[in-house]
Order: sequence, then structure tokens, then C-alpha cells
Amino acid sequence: MKIDLTDTTASKINKALVQGRRAIGTPAVGMVLTMVIVTDEENAYDAIKAAEQASHEHPSRTLVVIKRHARTPRERTQSRLDAEVRVGSEAGTGETVVLRTYGEVSDHADSVVLPLLLPDAPVVVWWPVDAPDVPAKDPLGALAQRRITDMYAVESPLRVLDSRARSYAPGDTDLAWTRLTPWRSMLAAALDQARLTITSAAVESEADNPSAELLARWLEARLDVRVERVETAGPVVTGVRLGTEKGEIVIDRPEGPLATLTLPGQPPRTLALKVRPTSELIAEELRRLDADEMYAVALRGKDTEENA
Repeated sequence: MKIDLTDTTASKINKALVQGRRAIGTPAVGMVLTMVIVTDEENAYDAIKAAEQASHEHPSRTLVVIKRHARTPRERTQSRLDAEVRVGSEAGTGETVVLRTYGEVSDHADSVVLPLLLPDAPVVVWWPVDAPDVPAKDPLGALAQRRITDMYAVESPLRVLDSRARSYAPGDTDLAWTRLTPWRSMLAAALDQARLTITSAAVESEADNPSAELLARWLEARLDVRVERVETAGPVVTGVRLGTEKGEIVIDRPEGPLATLTLPGQPPRTLALKVRPTSELIAEELRRLDADEMYAVALRGKDTEENA
């Protein structure tokens, strides 16, 4: 069910949500958090689709904030809020409100979002593109327990990575880090099996890949070795090599969903290591809303461990 509201207010949107739930016989109970997506019109469809798919695991109220750019001087001085309320099958297992802000309302989107948050429930803010320089100090970011950005969506990801390291606050995370979960799990399992001292390391990836840089910094911090960055044709991260006195531990994924794990003295084995869709990444981030300390370690690298 969809309800369109033009030149509306937060109070009218709340009434429309109640009206929609009554019409389809669905109560608000059962939703576990509020997801706020801050995006533009171009990327809104994909972001909403990913959030709706993630809501099957985490039923939530999704508030999509789309700041519309004024095309004329008159539009710049006019403040308006349009909304599209979706409930039932139109909104996954939760409910979705698409908010389009015009004029001065765009500069105060937090005042529109605040009355629409689920009471006594965590808040997560996700910027699929164009995240603020300091997410924790953004008016919308300040409302959230978890703030999700994505360095894959910027032109200079390694420069932004260094900026994120300087501005990190508990609750920040990035999908470039979330994409590494299978790699980190596989590396941890390999090291548990090998029980060898690591003397060297290398991460192989396409150029300027933020996930590869985070992985290299994490390995440097945890293994206390210098990690070489090796550029390959990609896509994304293609391999990790850990040197030991008995040979190399290698995870190699040149392409496709399968990787090869090689341990010293053992035959190679094939493991699943696919590139996951955004909906799976978001669902993973919603499973825990406390501070991601390992992300902080990866951002700052070896310096984090030395200053701990």
C-alpha cells in the first residue's frame, strides 16, 4: 500500500503510517530499529531495494531522505516536504517513508526525521553516496547508534579512508570493511590451522581499493609485520599471501565466487568467497550496533595497537 503526501508535515506522515497499518491489519510492534537512508534521487531505488531485502532479517522503519536541488531562485526560498508512505508488501517486512525535501527543509532534515523515529529503538544512518566528512557530527548522524558509509562510492577512496581514520567515532563503520568479513574469517581459520609465525605479508587487489587497504592495515596491526600492497587487474581483492618459515599461506581469488586456500605441507582446497550484494552487507551491519573496534584498528593500522 502506498500513500502519497504533498507539502506535508511529520505529523501528517505519522497519521498516514497509522492509517496504512490499519488498512492492512499490521501493527507497528515487531520492528526492531529505524534505518535512515540519506541519498539522492539517482541512487534511491537501489538503496531502498537493499534496505527492504535486509528488513527480512531486521524488520525496521526505513526513512529515506532525498534532498532535492532547487532549479530556480524561487525554489531555493520555498520550503516543502513531500512524502511517500509504503506499508505491507511495498516495504519488505517493515515500513518505508520516502521523504523529499525542498528549500530550507533540506538544511534541517533532522527536524523532519526526529518525530518519525520508532520510540525506544536503535537508529542506524546509511549514506550510500556523498557521506559527510565527519559522520558523527552530521545532524542526522548524531541521532544514530550506528553510522554506515561506503568508500566504494567516492572518487578518491584512499584519501577518504585517511580522513575517516582522523574523524572516527564509536558507531562509525563502512561497507568497504564489511566486504572483508569472509576474508578475515578465512584468514583467522587458516592461521588457527597452520600455527606458524608470520614473517611477511602481501595483499593483492585492483588499484586504489579501500577494502584492500583496510585489510592490509588490519593485518599489520594484528600480525606486527609490514604488509606489501600488490596491484593486480582485480576485480576487488584478489589474494592474500602470508610468509612463514615453512612456506606461504595463500588465499587466491583471481575472479569468480571461488577461492583457493593453500597451507604449507597441505594440498590446496577450494572455498566459497563470493562478492556479496549490498543487502547482505547491510543485514550484517544491523546484527550488532555497538562500536566496531576492529574497524577502528583497520582504519588506523599499527598506530592503533601501539597507542592502545
